[in-house]
Amino acid sequence: MTAARSRDWPTSDAEVAPFVRSLGLPGIVDIHVHSLPPRLQEAVWAYFDRLEDPPWPITYRDDEPTRLATLTDLGVIAHTALAYGHKPGVAAWCNDHTLALADTNPQVIPTFTFHAEDGAEDYVAEAIARGGRIAKVHLQVGRFHATDPRLDEVWPQLAAAGIPAVVHASAVYGVDGGSDYCGPDAIRALLDRHPGVTVIVAHLGMPDAAGFLALAEAEPTLRLDVTMTMTDPPYGMDFPTSLLPRLAAIHDRVLFGSDFPSIPHEYHAQVRGLAAMDLDDAGLRRVLHGNAAALLGDAIPADRR
Repeated sequence: MTAARSRDWPTSDAEVAPFVRSLGLPGIVDIHVHSLPPRLQEAVWAYFDRLEDPPWPITYRDDEPTRLATLTDLGVIAHTALAYGHKPGVAAWCNDHTLALADTNPQVIPTFTFHAEDGAEDYVAEAIARGGRIAKVHLQVGRFHATDPRLDEVWPQLAAAGIPAVVHASAVYGVDGGSDYCGPDAIRALLDRHPGVTVIVAHLGMPDAAGFLALAEAEPTLRLDVTMTMTDPPYGMDFPTSLLPRLAAIHDRVLFGSDFPSIPHEYHAQVRGLAAMDLDDAGLRRVLHGNAAALLGDAIPADRR
């Protein structure tokens, strides 16, 4: 089969949807799209605006309906609405926003979050009852351990319902502190404590790519998303070239993600960056669509799988 590297990779956003269709796909499943309540979204953008080394301009600083339309134009047929509770008392509010968005927009995968706090098991149960199909956890920003005892009734709920969690478990640029809660050992401890949980490690675990890749090789249920890595041109979190063959070897557990809308580059740079994995067309179809569709099942409407 022809290697995907030989294809004409998109050089503009307008070329993304035709490129994906040329692979025989109905579209992209983007596992890492953010959608926060407007007040919190503005606060997050203001935080990025203060970054200087490198600067972090927001490419898609639009209202939510415009952002949804942009994703559709890009050929994204299903995507998450990731939010996260940066402190106690915020998660349930975020869930009201993201689950309501999914109720009215069929391309949005019903998404919810939680924080290590008293009562988390109750609002997580409510989110699942409302149709929640994927969770988001940000250990660095939330500043809690994945194995916090207050989550001992939360993770089993996810496991029982077959709900994966996108877990930001690495200490990245732009966030002060929080590294004590991050790293491959944090996820290893979570899987040891709650072996039935499906974890998607965000950003390929960058900057500790080697550690998280080794963990994924040892834990066959672990997934990784490529968000903000291997962009072309690179921007801040370029995946080590020496690790690419090992990543390609487990491409059946690698999921596409973009970090839209709060990215400092155009969307096509994330798609074009996948060329570095040197996958054939079948492998590229898995990363852009098939792996996520298989993991999420009927959370993605039949005509979008």
